[in-house]
Amino acid sequence: MTKPVVLAIDGPAGAGKSTVAERLARELDYFYFDTGVLYRAVAVRALDCDVDLGDEAALERLVRGIDIQVRPASADDGRQVDVLLEGRDVSHEIRTPRVDAVVSRVAASPAVRAGLIDLQRRQIQGKGTIMAGRDIGTIVCPDAELKIYLTASPRERANRRMRQVGAAPEQLDAIQGALEERDRLDSSREIAPLSRAADAVDVDTDGRSIDEVVQLVRDLLERRLGERDSQNGAPARERE
Repeated sequence: MTKPVVLAIDGPAGAGKSTVAERLARELDYFYFDTGVLYRAVAVRALDCDVDLGDEAALERLVRGIDIQVRPASADDGRQVDVLLEGRDVSHEIRTPRVDAVVSRVAASPAVRAGLIDLQRRQIQGKGTIMAGRDIGTIVCPDAELKIYLTASPRERANRRMRQVGAAPEQLDAIQGALEERDRLDSSREIAPLSRAADAVDVDTDGRSIDEVVQLVRDLLERRLGERDSQNGAPARERE
């Protein structure tokens, strides 16, 4: 039996991973899973419970008993998925500045990463799965059918984040600084750092529209699946 198709999309914050992955999953009728929402939900819970983010034992206890559910978006209000934390809808709360400020520390926790990795892998579905994050191709799904490393310049990413959160133009420099600090933290952590898988395909989104990036990644996936089918002796797939 052919294993489920997995497309791993990694890259820094603001590169467009979630937007591209969600659009592509909708076009191909694949399951879309943004692993970053899990870490953001843990961050919300840690803040609500006043957990010391430097206390690994406390974080381990928090993750061990946490209830996070990710579902298809139930409202057309900018969310890409519904995120329920202990039964409470935190789909928008996970994108607030207070969560942005601590999510890298939460994601750097060995206890948190170990506690969530099985949950991430269990999301893989037979019809095809697109997973977006920072360590999908290197840690979560190292045998993914195709690995994409999506990136953009810090300025471009800051502009996108500014538009996403509705910030004023004068906040652009501060937003860029926060993203660059996030890059530094994500890339330097000891456990599952942000890094490009050796066999990933680099896709620079600067100067490209979302439509162009989605089509480029779709073409890469279809080419990879065609190569797999040829190796397996199956007819090449036709474009949907």
